[in-house]
Amino acid sequence: MPEQPSASELAEKVLAHPSVTRLAGGEFGEITSYFPGHRITGVRMPEDGGVEIGVVVRLDQPVGTTVAELRASLAGTLGATRVDIYVSDVETAEDPPEPA
Repeated sequence: MPEQPSASELAEKVLAHPSVTRLAGGEFGEITSYFPGHRITGVRMPEDGGVEIGVVVRLDQPVGTTVAELRASLAGTLGATRVDIYVSDVETAEDPPEPA
């Protein structure tokens, strides 16, 4: 059985998608992985074995297409592990960039 990827590896893979602008922790920050001294917002790996991903996406294609592409991309890394993807917000070309 392949080794489970880290939350950091999953975050990098999700952020590499051209329609993902950033990771998102959900309304109450519940989609977060906590580690000593840092956290990764937008990726949660509950003990039930599934993975939760929270994202903000660009409206450069249908949201469902982006989610399907993310799911397919993560399936190559996670295999049959359940992946729940939550789209917290969308951005259009007219939206100003988020401050860093």
